Amino acid sequence: MAASTEVNEDYPTEIHDYLSTFETSIGAVEEMLKTMMSVSRNELLQKLDPLEQAKVDLVSAYTLNSMFWVYLATQGVNPKEHPVKQELERIREHMNRVKEITDKKKAGKLDKGAAARFVKNALWEPKPKIASKVAKKGQK
Repeated sequence: MAASTEVNEDYPTEIHDYLSTFETSIGAVEEMLKTMMSVSRNELLQKLDPLEQAKVDLVSAYTLNSMFWVYLATQGVNPKEHPVKQELERIREHMNRVKEITDKKKAGKLDKGAAARFVKNALWEPKPKIASKVAKKGQK
């Protein structure tokens, strides 16, 4: 049997698939971290605008705190009662602020003068009825 498919007798066989998936995920995280660590932070941030820099910092902080959350859970500590929960909430609030700023940048700007001219020209203007009645009376 291969090492990755070998079932250990120290844990219930029902969770073997979950543990295998977890091990694969840990390997993926490790590879991602190696990739991120291969480039210096300053070099990476120089290529980004300030908003993108904020996104990188927030995602990095959120990821690190999420990993600490998992670590606490594996150590038998309830992470919901640990200060890491408040830190994750604080980071999430900042992520929402950055999202709002990004959405505002994407939203189109309204040219009020052009909009007023467009509406004025698009509206149907009825002909005055009084002038047409007066003209008809004058022709009789």
